[in-house]
Amino acid sequence: MSFWEKIKQSFRTFMAGRHGADQLSMALLWGGLIAYLLGTILSAIQGSAIWALLGMLLSLVGFAAYVFCVFRMFSRNNEKRSAENRRYMAYTEKRRTERRQAKVRFQNRKKYKYFRCPGCRAWLRVPRGTGVVTVTCSRCHTSFTQKA
Repeated sequence: MSFWEKIKQSFRTFMAGRHGADQLSMALLWGGLIAYLLGTILSAIQGSAIWALLGMLLSLVGFAAYVFCVFRMFSRNNEKRSAENRRYMAYTEKRRTERRQAKVRFQNRKKYKYFRCPGCRAWLRVPRGTGVVTVTCSRCHTSFTQKA
């Protein structure tokens, strides 16, 4: 067994039974990085003590996010960490869905014309090149004309 294989096996043994990384941990990691970088930039601004204080505060928040992220990853209380992650995922579900749907709309923008229903603001689509069509929303049953 090589040196690196021994290191890998030692880390696997250490992490056995621990929570590890999940979506909340990754959000904490990225949020901490952004807060720390903003804090560093604001601290470098000369001439105002308020910017320096805000920069130090943001750096402290970023560091606290890192510490909490590492704590979550190495925690052996898997039930509590999983419950925290489930709450985070439920809280961010709407934004993740909107982002995923925007990606699909962008990928299909050459095949379909996307628009919103004037009644309920739901996203609708019609194939491009069909001319002016009468559309009925499947959610609120509002009928209107739309150019495709």
